[in-house]
Amino acid sequence: MLAAIGRPLLGFINYLGELAELTRQIIESLLLGKQRWRLMIDQLVEIGFRSQPVVIITGAFVGAVLAAQGLFQLSGLKMESMGGALVSVGMLRELGPTLTGIMLAGRVGASMSAEIGTMKVTEQIDALRSMSVHPIDYLVTPRLIAMIVSVPLLITEAAAFGIAASWVVGTQTFGVSEAWWSLHTREHTDLADIYIALIKGSVFGVLIVLISCHQGLKASHGAVGVGQGTTRAMVFSSLAILIFNFFLTMLMNIFFPIGLAG
Repeated sequence: MLAAIGRPLLGFINYLGELAELTRQIIESLLLGKQRWRLMIDQLVEIGFRSQPVVIITGAFVGAVLAAQGLFQLSGLKMESMGGALVSVGMLRELGPTLTGIMLAGRVGASMSAEIGTMKVTEQIDALRSMSVHPIDYLVTPRLIAMIVSVPLLITEAAAFGIAASWVVGTQTFGVSEAWWSLHTREHTDLADIYIALIKGSVFGVLIVLISCHQGLKASHGAVGVGQGTTRAMVFSSLAILIFNFFLTMLMNIFFPIGLAG
């Protein structure tokens, strides 16, 4: 019994140690390594620009359904005008960062793991080392910087479209007064809500890069190993986002209480 429990626990501890070692190498690369600006720009385009459609659609429909569900409940209390505040705070503090992070884990994280994993099993990473090119400098650091820049902006974009969609649903479908909807949205939305979205976005971006690149760098056994690593990258990144979101929510509400606005 103890052996059955101990083996997975030791494997998990070993996995955390490998992530810690990768983190150390990335920090060393950021401080001492060669900065490859062209690769960073390419990753900004791939991660930031090309992720916009899925982020916009996700944010808009999540905001719309949150507004509709909220208004179904609030209408019984004659508080329909509070729907805008509900969606605004919910999208910025929770749903925007979490759902955008999970979508990016599937789209960007899986792509990172597959690309690096393919390079690993075809010995292209060994070829980089033979040319005195550090794989972390070339493959991981540009992606990390691009994610840290892109994810907070994508989360803000998702939240903005979600809030806009909720306005359409609330005022055009449910007939809530536009003036009251806008007034309560402004009154109950604060800069603190935006700070939380940006902080969570940065943390989620780092998690996606660490987990996905680690899976790619550890890939083995050909195409099967690459596929398994890609699946693990997406699943582990999504789970890490959900777990860290809880602790970040608890921590951020100490510094930015939800009752701060209004």
